[in-house]
Amino acid sequence: MYASTVPMDSSKLVLLLSLLYILLFQPSLSAAQPNFNRYNCNFNNVGNYTTNSTYQRNLNSLLSSLASDTQIDYGFYNLSVGEFPDRVNAFALCRGDVAVDVCRSCVNDSTRKILEVCPNKMDVFGVYELCMIRYSNRSLFGVVDNQRLFYKASGQNVLDATLFNQALQTLFARLQAKAASGNSLKKFASGNQSTGVETVYATVQCTPDLSEGQCSSCLLVLFRMITNCCNGNVNGKIGARLTAPSCNLRWERVKFFNGTLEILAPPPQVLSPTSLPAPSQGRTWIVINPLPHFDFDVLI
Repeated sequence: MYASTVPMDSSKLVLLLSLLYILLFQPSLSAAQPNFNRYNCNFNNVGNYTTNSTYQRNLNSLLSSLASDTQIDYGFYNLSVGEFPDRVNAFALCRGDVAVDVCRSCVNDSTRKILEVCPNKMDVFGVYELCMIRYSNRSLFGVVDNQRLFYKASGQNVLDATLFNQALQTLFARLQAKAASGNSLKKFASGNQSTGVETVYATVQCTPDLSEGQCSSCLLVLFRMITNCCNGNVNGKIGARLTAPSCNLRWERVKFFNGTLEILAPPPQVLSPTSLPAPSQGRTWIVINPLPHFDFDVLI
């Protein structure tokens, strides 16, 4: 006995070929989003929302709107959906020097990944290399939030801490003023400063919803933390970053941002450089609370 063959319906064949095309040639559609550098799923101890609740529906609508927005080309997304007590407020902020397409891709990844790593959480904060996302049932627009933040630092020390810190202070003062005076679309500044034996490159940024005074104060809080915080893991390092929801700063011994530069002269004081200690491997993200007594939660 021979088995008979039945010709495949043409519509089914088209469907099958379409599915094969998607699987073979469009892997990005099912690819997982990259992991956050750091995230916190209960940022202000707000609590959880219930599955299928009004808050979740508002959140899904909001994140979908952020991910699909093609009108914003300046790197700051700010949106609210719903009414109290189910209102969801959110923003996404890209680093001020990244291209529009790179920014949108980063924001899109963040809106998907944050639900994966923080399911049913009402107040979260996630940080990528080039963007960050925050949503909450609390008001975010025009509110300075630097009470909890992440830091990341190199394990390698600078050649001369005194010279380096002096140059860093000069550089950040200049960048702080420039970023704070930015407009409602962008509050970002980048630059560099010579120490005489090294050059430090840095960026500072605030969310553009802050006033000039709010931005300046937020950055000043972060800068003042460098010397005394973090068990000494930030001061005197060749690279570090402090990231809060409302503002952030970063410095490195090599250029890490886009844009042209002019190497500025070092501060007038010149000291002999010390020897360079052996570097330690890697960097660790840590979340801290910048209050008089520092509490550290190591997030690995």
